Amino acid sequence: MTSIPSSSRVVLWNIRAGGGKRAGAIADQLEAWQPDVIGLSEFRGTPASQGLAERLAGAGWPHQIQTVNRKALAQNALLLASRYPLSRRRFAGMPVVRERWLLAKVAAPRPFSIGLLHAPNFTRPELKYPFLEAASRLAANWRHGPVLIGGDTNSGLRELDEENPLGPQFHREYAFVAGFPKIGWADAFRHLHGERREYTWYSHRNNGFRLDHAFLNPAMTAELVACRHDWGVNPAEPNRREGLSDHAAIVMDFEI
Repeated sequence: MTSIPSSSRVVLWNIRAGGGKRAGAIADQLEAWQPDVIGLSEFRGTPASQGLAERLAGAGWPHQIQTVNRKALAQNALLLASRYPLSRRRFAGMPVVRERWLLAKVAAPRPFSIGLLHAPNFTRPELKYPFLEAASRLAANWRHGPVLIGGDTNSGLRELDEENPLGPQFHREYAFVAGFPKIGWADAFRHLHGERREYTWYSHRNNGFRLDHAFLNPAMTAELVACRHDWGVNPAEPNRREGLSDHAAIVMDFEI
């Protein structure tokens, strides 16, 4: 009799500029983590990113969806890679920046959906705030089973997600993050770790921010057993925090 897995691991990670020469070490780290589902942002149509996708396909994650713009291969996009079959989902009102949003159903033993995102940053407010508002509306109206929405949100809670607050940072972004608990969803990291201060990205002044989040609806929250931020290790630069990327990954475990 074939056993049914009782747990699933999901990794969300901004790999920085398509991975570049770090792509092989990024693949090594993903294989070491052994997730069931991988969501990468700043994935691209470049040879480094496409080589990374091919390696993942051969190493146990053959089901993949990319949002690469074939007319702009160096533009940041997303990759969703899975041990289980994936099918795209589309609903009215979703974020419209197609390279930075991907909604799919994962045909795991306990099926769930994932909304992988990479929110535009504050330099493009005309894109960022409608994007965040659309993701929030989708969550508020979700009635389709277990789901997580996450990735690089370029957002956070004022002060709590800033190592050294610099003034009115995360104004509308704060409302985006703070809005999920109001509709019954959980911030995966805060759900398990409360107000612990950890940061997933550092500015050139070495000021830390928690910009990467995973939000879970109640059905998904009930299965969450572990969540951590992990920078991984690049053997070529073992003592450098950003040896693999300038973002830490979110590593989550779910028990079915």
